[in-house]
Order: sequence, then C-alpha cells, then structure tokens
Amino acid sequence: MDISIIFKLAAIGIIVTIICQILKKSDRDDMAMVVSLIGLIIGLSVVISMISDFFSQIKQLFDFF
Repeated sequence: MDISIIFKLAAIGIIVTIICQILKKSDRDDMAMVVSLIGLIIGLSVVISMISDFFSQIKQLFDFF
C-alpha cells in the first residue's frame, strides 16, 4: 500500500466537493447529486481494487488455491 492512494482519494473528494458547491450555488441541485454519486463510485472502485490486491497477496502468502 502506498500513500499516494490516500492522496488520490483526497483529491477526488476535494474536486467533487468544489464541483458540487459550484453547482449548488447555480441552483443545479440535481446535477450536484449526480456528480457526488459519480465521485462516490470512483472512490469505491479505487478502494475495491485495493482490497482485491490485498486478498490476492494474502492468497499468495498462504498458497491458497
């Protein structure tokens, strides 16, 4: 695990927050919700790939098939 992943997740969160605030100020609440959901999906995909890599390393460590 690398610390750059934490920075990627933080950057995704900051960008999504800024875009949502801009959209809410311009009375586009529906688009702000879509942007926040897309940001959530992107963040979860990063985390799920990390968990998958973790379990594959555990599998290799114990030689499970």
